[in-house]
Amino acid sequence: MTVTDIMPITKSRYRIVLDEELTFVLYKGEMNRLHIQRGEEIMEDTYLRIFHEILPKRAKLRCMNLLQSKDYTHRQLEDKLKKGEYPEEIIEDAIAYVESYGYVDDEKYVRNFIEYNMSKKSRMRIENDLMRKGVRRDLIGKIFDELKESGTEIDEIAMIQKLLLKKNYNSKSATDEERRKMYAFLSRRGFGSDVIGRALLLDIT
Repeated sequence: MTVTDIMPITKSRYRIVLDEELTFVLYKGEMNRLHIQRGEEIMEDTYLRIFHEILPKRAKLRCMNLLQSKDYTHRQLEDKLKKGEYPEEIIEDAIAYVESYGYVDDEKYVRNFIEYNMSKKSRMRIENDLMRKGVRRDLIGKIFDELKESGTEIDEIAMIQKLLLKKNYNSKSATDEERRKMYAFLSRRGFGSDVIGRALLLDIT
């Protein structure tokens, strides 16, 4: 394989292109030790060292360092490694490695996220937040069902009532215009039309 291009990313990191298609990133010191130069062939032992030693080790350490500060979903870790320009197979192996030790557990992540947010966010808002993190909708639904079966469920009516109190909303004296504005406000917060309609009619004074 031939080094068809070397592009600086920072003063110490360089993007290497092999045969005009395969890309990866090395540090300047690694390039010098491996004698990587534009237009030169990469020997088989050098290629194996890069893809079976240097990049896998670095990707695994990157995952471990990220997970030290907070939990990540599979998709979030994948996105982080993609930004680091690791090859796809290196990314898959690194995430499989941390998953094998239980460091990445999407079910646990979803359960903790729901339990933490269920007193202040609607179910729809929680679902949307989790899907933006790359979590599957069916997994989210499964955890919601499990929590419900165990007696843990979001009380959206109570949540809306707290918001209405903060907004000084009074169901008895509210005008049609005030109801429309409050309905729009609650819709933006991710509440469904049915629960909003019921909550706006309740006396919370």
